[in-house]
Amino acid sequence: MYLGIDLGTSGVKALLMDDAQQVVASATAALTVQQPKPLWSEQDPADWIEATDQALLALKDNAGQALAAVKGIGLSGQMHGATLLDAADQVLRPCILWNDVRSHAEAAALDADPQFHAISGNIVFPGFTAPKLAWVRENEPEVFDKVAKVLLPKDYLRLWLTGAHVSEMSDAAGTAWLDVGGRCWSADLLDASGMRADQMPDLIEGSAASGGLRAELAQRWGIAAGTVVAGGAGDNAASAIGLGTIGAGDGFVSLGTSGVVFAATDSYLPKAESAVHAFCHAIPDTWHQMGVILSAASALGWFAGITGRSASDLSAAIGTEVQAPTSVTFLPYLSGERTPHNDAMLQGSFTGLTHAAQTEDLTRAVIEGVTFALKENLIALQSAGGRVDALLAVGGGARSPYWLQLIATVLNIPVHIAADGDYGAAFGAARLGMLAQSGADPQSVCLRPAIEREYAPQTQLTDAFESAFDRFQSLRPAIKMT
Repeated sequence: MYLGIDLGTSGVKALLMDDAQQVVASATAALTVQQPKPLWSEQDPADWIEATDQALLALKDNAGQALAAVKGIGLSGQMHGATLLDAADQVLRPCILWNDVRSHAEAAALDADPQFHAISGNIVFPGFTAPKLAWVRENEPEVFDKVAKVLLPKDYLRLWLTGAHVSEMSDAAGTAWLDVGGRCWSADLLDASGMRADQMPDLIEGSAASGGLRAELAQRWGIAAGTVVAGGAGDNAASAIGLGTIGAGDGFVSLGTSGVVFAATDSYLPKAESAVHAFCHAIPDTWHQMGVILSAASALGWFAGITGRSASDLSAAIGTEVQAPTSVTFLPYLSGERTPHNDAMLQGSFTGLTHAAQTEDLTRAVIEGVTFALKENLIALQSAGGRVDALLAVGGGARSPYWLQLIATVLNIPVHIAADGDYGAAFGAARLGMLAQSGADPQSVCLRPAIEREYAPQTQLTDAFESAFDRFQSLRPAIKMT
């Protein structure tokens, strides 16, 4: 058996996989996010530990003696979070999360230093880890002075599991401190942001062993003490491992709270000015490109709350057949935007409203607006040298046939749905646990799932959606706040 633990923003998922890569059981425990001030988003790392313990105990109840057969453990987690520890490994303040944008001024200041684009290959986004520490230095100096280690969320779980301060390449690439091409911490970038190398965890590949499970936890969960814990991966790289997205041309689109267009690459292909993320993958000598929009399925969830209906009811009301675009245009910038605009201050809007507009028109406009934002991401990836032959669709929004057909049509690329199964981040983490324990070739473990259905572009609608896309792009600068 192999265990994958995924530390998400809204919960922890523990998944048990056998050596034939069949999911045996899974369990989840919920988390909440604290937003004590506008633009802030935090969690208490103690809650991660409690939720992980709850999920493992539930898995123990559900899976009986299967946990005793676990040979490897993998970790996945929400990226970019700043977990600050003192010299005794005590947490100094709540973790500042990936969707916290309080450090937008500090991010802009770091991004103005050309070293960051040249070495990290990325824009310094407000959500990244480095500007968070710059904010703490300016606003909480008494905390900053005590920082002995900075850990990403899943790596704080690792510290609890193994006692080791370790991170891996895919998650570390989202800090703005990594030499992404060289796959090592950059002394120059650390120095430029007022940090030291000794404050960083050790770095390994995601498929390598990072330590062994502590005896106390092993006994509590019924797992052998010393069971190998893999380096693991950031959540999107872990999902890619679960989907077998590891070779050039492989890609996926994620329709979760945020939206992601992900392309695996066999070389380092940065283009920072496009706001494309150029990160290390979770296996050696592999990288990936990623475009991220901050509001995807969450935009439909927001509109559902406004209308007093569920997102699934709204989706059902528009049917499954894609029609010509609505005359209403929605800009999905409810939380600012990353790729390709890198603007925390962007705001959403509906335009083109008349008395004739119905709820169904606005629902379609929301889904179209998010899809147009995904198209901008694909264009940005392609401009940086990325290639995607087809996109596997994952996330809550992937349950909507209408949305999947729309994505295929607007992005002009086939969209695939995998056969029934769990191929998410926890499954990818379990695969990394298998790799760390067995030393197997990633190509033999990280296989693509069987495809249940393909959505092909509806070429008869291409011209209509190109015109609607042009309108979408023209509206952003017209309503942008100064």
